[in-house]
Amino acid sequence: MSTDPSPPPAPHPAPPAAPTAFGPALARHAWRLSGRVVAGVGQLLLWVLTGAGRLLRPLGRRLTAKLTGGPAPAPGVTATAPLPRWTNAWAEVAGSWYFAPLTGLALAVAALAELAPRVASPLSLAGAFAVASTLPLIWRREYLRPVAATALGAFAAGLLTGQTLLITTTLGALYTLYALGRQLPRQSAGMLAAGAAATVAVVYLATGTLDDVPWPAAVVAVLAAIGLGDARRTVETSARTEAAAAERTSETLTRLTAVQREQAVMRERARIARELHDVVAHSVSMIAVQAETAPYTMDGLSPQARDGYAEIARTARDALVEMRRLLSVLRADARAEPESAPQPRLDRLPELLDQHRGAGGRVDLAVRGDARTLSTTVELSAYRIVQEALTNARRHAPGAAVHVDLAYLPDRLEVRVSDGGADARTQVLGRPAGPAGRTRVEGPAGSGHGLVGMRERATMLGGRFSAGPATEGGFVVAADLPLDREGTPARDAPR
Repeated sequence: MSTDPSPPPAPHPAPPAAPTAFGPALARHAWRLSGRVVAGVGQLLLWVLTGAGRLLRPLGRRLTAKLTGGPAPAPGVTATAPLPRWTNAWAEVAGSWYFAPLTGLALAVAALAELAPRVASPLSLAGAFAVASTLPLIWRREYLRPVAATALGAFAAGLLTGQTLLITTTLGALYTLYALGRQLPRQSAGMLAAGAAATVAVVYLATGTLDDVPWPAAVVAVLAAIGLGDARRTVETSARTEAAAAERTSETLTRLTAVQREQAVMRERARIARELHDVVAHSVSMIAVQAETAPYTMDGLSPQARDGYAEIARTARDALVEMRRLLSVLRADARAEPESAPQPRLDRLPELLDQHRGAGGRVDLAVRGDARTLSTTVELSAYRIVQEALTNARRHAPGAAVHVDLAYLPDRLEVRVSDGGADARTQVLGRPAGPAGRTRVEGPAGSGHGLVGMRERATMLGGRFSAGPATEGGFVVAADLPLDREGTPARDAPR
């Protein structure tokens, strides 16, 4: 018995064809095109207004001279009272909270006043449309979109019902379009312009309300209002972006300046430490040598005294090793190598003054008090301060007369270096005159910051430092360096 074969399986249905993307693509391109048209119209109108303002600027200066009662200000010079006061007062009023309610109410009253000669009573349909087209602008800052929908809808409804076209309601409608163009994104502003142009076309086709106005003028007015708002939004956005970028740049420069100053201070401290290493190392070496030789030069020392001297010598040698390690760390962070020559003292100050005179400078030295030998650290700091100040004077006031004053007081050493500013010959040559801008000065080896280094040297000793323009002109550097102990017997003062 044969059985019927099973029917073949039904073929799978073909997938439906993908819907064409022509419609969405067309809408998207139309959206973008409308935004570009509005932006182009707005930029063109802004360019025309800017050009007209530049052409009328001479007339504005003459008008300012008439209003202020004085001569016309030169180009680029801001005029004084009373016109600028009026302008500033208007700007303050326009930015106040009561500006929008006041102008909206004034526009509504003006619309009713303009409508009064044309109707028997303001309590009519025409009066209702006039009020609805203007009075909502009181709340335009808080609720722009609902206010715009109400005002523009009332204005369009009044035109479609054949109401009389009023100048005040027209200005209110154009301002509303301008405010929307200033707030909406560009594509949305483009669609708003397309909708407004379509509304104008419907009004022309359905009624004769706008027969006295050429339709190109109406369309251009609508596009110009929205485009000018878009252009204003673009300018404000660009200004805010530039202001934010300038603020970020200023913050970055401030942080960079702080970092550079901190690095300069660290470099100066490292350089000062390397200089003081020679002084301290010499003293510690003398301690070690004397402690080691004491048992051989002194008779009758007890074993305990010999052990004490040996411990002193061993401690001094260990201190020298640790100081060398510390100096190696300082050298690793600094490019400049420490000077190989002995660290200078105030007895070498005349040589420094001769070097300044050899470079074309004028300098004199005055010493007050009893000149005496001070600690090496104090004299080294005083010498470096004078050296940095002379370098500062040569760079910023070439040719100026420099006065160096040293005052030996019982508890401190006063150092004062002053110059009278660049002379007339230097000013004629076009070089920088006076102490202006003297904030960053290279040190003697070209590796430091002069004012920073001088301040660090005075602070290291617990003293005071000041530098700045003098009241009688020029620049003054002053430092008070306290003395830890009385100076040793007098010596010949530097001259």
